[in-house]
Amino acid sequence: MTCDGSGTPTATYRLQLQPRFPFAAAEAAVPRLAGLGVSHLHLSPVLEAVPGSAHGYDVVDHTAVRVELGGEEGLRALARTAHAHGLGLVLDIVPNHMAVPAPEHLNGPLWQVLRDGPASPYARWFDIDWAEHGGKVLLPVLTGPLGEELGRFEPDGGVLRYRGHAFPLRPGTERLPLPELLDAQWYRPAWWRVARTELNYRRFFTVSELIAVRVEDPEVFDATHAKVLQLLRDGVVDGLRVDHPDGLADPPGYLRRLHRATDGRWTVAEKILSGDERLPADWPVAGTTGYDALRHLDGVFTDPEGAAELTAAYRAFTGAAPDRGGDWPATVRRAAYRILTHELAAEVERLVRTAGRICEASHLLRDHAPWAVRTALVETMVRLPVYRPYAVPGTPVAPADAALLDEAAQQARAAFAVPEEARAVEFVRDAALGRLADGPDHRDFCARFAQTASALRAKSVEDTAFYRYAPLLSATEVGGTPDRPSVTPAEFHAFCARLQRDWPATGTVLSTHDTKRSADVRARIAALAEHPGAWARLMDRLWDRAAAPDPHVAWTAWQSAFGLGTPDARRLGPAVLKSVREAALLTSWTEPDAAYEAAVADFVAAGPCGPSYEALAELEGAAAASIRANTLGAALLHLAMPGVPDLYMGTEGLYTALVDPDNRRPPRAGEQDAEPAGLAADKLLLTRTALGLRREHPEWFGAAASYEPLPALGPAADHCVAFVRSGEVVAAALRLPHRLAQRGGADGTVVPLPGGGVWQELLTGRVYEGWLPVSALSDGAYPVALLTRSR
Repeated sequence: MTCDGSGTPTATYRLQLQPRFPFAAAEAAVPRLAGLGVSHLHLSPVLEAVPGSAHGYDVVDHTAVRVELGGEEGLRALARTAHAHGLGLVLDIVPNHMAVPAPEHLNGPLWQVLRDGPASPYARWFDIDWAEHGGKVLLPVLTGPLGEELGRFEPDGGVLRYRGHAFPLRPGTERLPLPELLDAQWYRPAWWRVARTELNYRRFFTVSELIAVRVEDPEVFDATHAKVLQLLRDGVVDGLRVDHPDGLADPPGYLRRLHRATDGRWTVAEKILSGDERLPADWPVAGTTGYDALRHLDGVFTDPEGAAELTAAYRAFTGAAPDRGGDWPATVRRAAYRILTHELAAEVERLVRTAGRICEASHLLRDHAPWAVRTALVETMVRLPVYRPYAVPGTPVAPADAALLDEAAQQARAAFAVPEEARAVEFVRDAALGRLADGPDHRDFCARFAQTASALRAKSVEDTAFYRYAPLLSATEVGGTPDRPSVTPAEFHAFCARLQRDWPATGTVLSTHDTKRSADVRARIAALAEHPGAWARLMDRLWDRAAAPDPHVAWTAWQSAFGLGTPDARRLGPAVLKSVREAALLTSWTEPDAAYEAAVADFVAAGPCGPSYEALAELEGAAAASIRANTLGAALLHLAMPGVPDLYMGTEGLYTALVDPDNRRPPRAGEQDAEPAGLAADKLLLTRTALGLRREHPEWFGAAASYEPLPALGPAADHCVAFVRSGEVVAAALRLPHRLAQRGGADGTVVPLPGGGVWQELLTGRVYEGWLPVSALSDGAYPVALLTRSR
């Protein structure tokens, strides 16, 4: 396979496997992908999952490769074909959670816990609070209250059936009458609505169908990783992507154990860095999966002045209150309060109970009332600007974590009227940092505080505030800062220099299976920041033309339609419906307003996906140069910057996708073999050219390479971002071309080419000596340039 000589990929290609796109389909694509220039295929999870799963993150069996994908032999056949074409495999693994499937016997370890309770050898696998509900696992699977559903239970030998569920019966209870039978089990079937307050097992975020795994236990780690490690030892798999490490009790500890078990194979962690947060330097990984790179790549092509104008127009158009979409920090704070007091109420109460035991065991800590601890927890958590701290009792606290909690605690004190009662804040802070002691409850509180904080950040920011605050939808992406959507060239260069110095083999991405909008959709939307006045006027006209249920959904739907670039109701309709449910302002997943949702669907069909869609054509024409520059510029910088670029399936050409499940649809027959035209053809040529260069000269881009900015000289210097890799490759991209045209064009502005000599531009074949005129980007065939020294 092709790599940089150290086992590090030069570029990966993400394949989202599912029953409609199994190993055999991936194997058929190998020759084409090898020709594209990547070094490794990046596979979504391959272990046995819930039948029909379109993503594979709902694992039910860690010991087997998923039969629906072709089983282990199918995976090994894919590996053999990939290796024969010079490609390796990178595997996505899911250490944090397993599925609670229906029927439940599909998850063998969970089945045994439900049958045998805390005495089961598998009880240690799952994070269950056995002190709650009389030592029973609460299973929120009933469609209504138990009293209304009782008649639907059917004992069947050693199994209790309910709709599509099948629960094991505790041995010796099979002949009991139904009410007694239910009370005799190690589990309590309950109405799904009580999960938010009564659940006593840790889960993935707020998804009760995914039960968390205690992978920090060495025996659990060994059992859940044996198959993956075997695939690594056998040479089937060459590297790993770790899903959601922030959900684990001790992410650094887990990654150290994984690093030892894999002999240091290339591994990236799906760590979401918020704003200016840095990846902990002691994590034994190659880096992140790349959302931090995504934010910088998007931001450098976003006009800061126009984004500010769009925000003002959005506020005027929607009239949104500051904490309901009008102001980013206020919107995040309100969303966080809602999540903690509703969706994560059970997690908060478990922390309160644990805190109570800690206080009761110490004379110095007693008399912190539960209400005060609860208040301190909520007020501290909502003020955390990142996903979580990484404290472990008995070990020194990292300065960054100490500063993080100190600042949050200082602000949280304002919620208390009595200063003496505010001392609960310091207790919560010190317990969260592991400063009090190293007992079981102290370790539990420290880990659970961080795990709950991580779930809070994901749900309040990614899954709520991003849908409430919508001036520029391209900025509402994982790891993004919607109130600061733009990145200057200097900031972009500083970020790249840090990557090359500290994390040269990190992952970088533009589109993933989790991005709310693919890179090419975001590139189109970002172009609106160069046309804020035109967009505001268009929205006023469209508001009068197509009746929307409310201004927020009108703004969101029309901007999404502009990004998608086609009036496709089958795709836009579900995406807009999901956005209003996630925003939870007028409807939600758990309390849907059927009339409002019907009005939204009717509006999308009649407006953005109806005849009124033609109103976008004039603005699309005006923004065409910006769309082209954003699309090709982001693609080039992604492929040339430090790190290992990961291409999501289909993104080598134009790929427009909205939030899942739209972004997880399998390629249609012949779709990837069709000959592209226009911008799609240009992007494919650019991708093949850049990937080919990385494959032929990995030393120019890898750990031993260098990165140097190439500042442009002249009046339009800010409209070009350029850099040189290892003195041998220059990448240059035009930015904000509409603003450039308004300011008189690029004449007189050049990018000095390093070291003298002759340089050849690989897309056009043109030769340059001394400098690259920026006008060659603004007025030439491509708004980007990729140059190498002419030998």
